[in-house]
Amino acid sequence: MSPPKPPSRPNRVSLWRYMQLFRADILSAQPARLYRAWMAEFRTPFFRSFLMNQPELIKTVLKDRPDNFPKSDLIGEGLRPLLGNSVFLTNGDVWKRQRRIIDPAFEGGRLRETFPAMWDAAEAAASRLQEGISEVEAQTSHAAADVIFRTLFSIPIENALAAAVFDEFRAYQRSQPILNLAAFVPLPRWMPRLFRRDTRASAARIRGLITQLVEQRADEIAAGTAPDDLATKIMTTTDPVTGEAFSPEEMVDQVAIFFLAGHETSASALAWALYLMALYPGWQDKVAAEAQALESCDFSAMSKLTTTRDVFRETLRLYPPVPMMVRETTQSEKFRDRTAPRGSQLVISPWHLHRHERLWEHPDDFDPTRWHTENGKSCQRDAFIPFSTGARVCTGAGFAMVEGVLILAQLLRDFEVEIVPDRDPVPVAHLTVRARDGIWLNLRKRQR
Repeated sequence: MSPPKPPSRPNRVSLWRYMQLFRADILSAQPARLYRAWMAEFRTPFFRSFLMNQPELIKTVLKDRPDNFPKSDLIGEGLRPLLGNSVFLTNGDVWKRQRRIIDPAFEGGRLRETFPAMWDAAEAAASRLQEGISEVEAQTSHAAADVIFRTLFSIPIENALAAAVFDEFRAYQRSQPILNLAAFVPLPRWMPRLFRRDTRASAARIRGLITQLVEQRADEIAAGTAPDDLATKIMTTTDPVTGEAFSPEEMVDQVAIFFLAGHETSASALAWALYLMALYPGWQDKVAAEAQALESCDFSAMSKLTTTRDVFRETLRLYPPVPMMVRETTQSEKFRDRTAPRGSQLVISPWHLHRHERLWEHPDDFDPTRWHTENGKSCQRDAFIPFSTGARVCTGAGFAMVEGVLILAQLLRDFEVEIVPDRDPVPVAHLTVRARDGIWLNLRKRQR
């Protein structure tokens, strides 16, 4: 039995039908041939796009020449009301300046320093679980948000402001697809965008709440009472080139993407990992045994969770939280036997790359042992990009791998998860790869 995979559309559909399918779910809007193609071209009256699955092409775009292939504004069309001018959307010198300020917060021993906060969030998540049938995406979203608030602002999810931000994000992520439909038609900046009214309002409320958190932290920094967490580190770091720090508005932009990236992606991966453990109880028992052997909150414990790490990595392969990335050509380019004119959209799809039939052995199967095979090791180097790769690799990738592995272990330490009959999840892409009607599992206390 293979884990669930969304159906593919027919090879040929009209642009209008494609837009309808895309709006509903980016994954099932794609044809099955993309799981074998090295490159595919899609034309509309407004732009041309090229999906790239060949590792050499991806290396060219993301690693070798990233400045020639900036992030496409098509992504910004959908997310700018929430993320403003955050590091996720910017390009060029603005992006480089932002990374120079942000990256030091995640370097060196910072991961070790944030580990106790992650541990506490994992313990809190396990304590919130109850026996019975539960929709686990809600549970993993709660846990991932708790990690973000504890590590970024040193407050738990129960804090009133944190809880309000979390509630608004839950409403926002279900209403907003990855690409706004207006992105299909390049429009001047002054023209109105077709955002849903509730999406715009939710984004504004989230930004208002984040502004309160940033202002509070700025006051604490000025008074010398701020905790030494990620927010303080970022807000007190200056760009070594310009000598400038983030303005309050810029910091709101960055916190918005930290929460979106750290909360949405981790919640998605954790929910799918729990489902896979229910689908493969033998692996679940191995993860639980590793977790029960942990004795205390010590960063060295992560080295003992080897099976759990393989399971979580395999989950990221099958269900990469960010299914597609879009770059843009700044000049005419030649890829394989095709010419991509200036302004073409280059789509790099972790979803298709991670399941590519010409790269992976048994690509649709769940097999955590693959990471120790020659094929798995080769594909990990060349065809595994859940956090992107190259200059724009997610700055929190190491953070996410520790968080996901730790929370998965702690939850399965205390609970067994079982499949609920006739409630198989169907993967769809909203802001991240989620299940269309949630992931429902039966939870039972585990005997230790």
